[in-house]
Amino acid sequence: MCMRVFVCRVSICEYATIGNVTETLWEAASEADIDTLRQQLDRIPRGVIGIGARCVCGRPTVVVTAPRLEDGSPFPTMFYLTHPGAVKGCSTLEAEKTMEQLNDWLAEDDQAREAYKRAHEDYISRRRRLGEVPEIDGISAGGMPTRVKCLHALVGHALAVGQGINVVGDRALELMEERNLWSPTRCTCEM
Repeated sequence: MCMRVFVCRVSICEYATIGNVTETLWEAASEADIDTLRQQLDRIPRGVIGIGARCVCGRPTVVVTAPRLEDGSPFPTMFYLTHPGAVKGCSTLEAEKTMEQLNDWLAEDDQAREAYKRAHEDYISRRRRLGEVPEIDGISAGGMPTRVKCLHALVGHALAVGQGINVVGDRALELMEERNLWSPTRCTCEM
């Protein structure tokens, strides 16, 4: 199987070609994006590869991060949630022990558990396109494939790759929307 990753400067997107299939993975980060990320994170962003998802206003919501940072350390969280509203929404759900309910759901629902395992495999497959990092090989994020550990990572994955890939991230997004904590369909940026 042939795999190439290259930058398309015309449309400022990253693509992966596997066999005869070409897929858009993320947009390149602009200087304005880097400045916004710096404000969102309250630090200089590290290992930025691109923007995996955006707010409806255009600001970054998820940053795509290299599997190995500039200092050489491995970094398993490829899809890093940065939008303050989304981060707060995930933190609220975590504080209210929603992860326990989601873990119970995975324990009881065979289809959800299998879909979650596929999300784990999807995450690793996408990260490997950026390079092999032996220290984190087989490790995804957020507790996948067996438990729910970090909603921020799971929601970041769901937003970056779209609905239907990460069932737990999708469910967390539904819960945030139902509770009016945050929604990807409306801007809550305060910058």
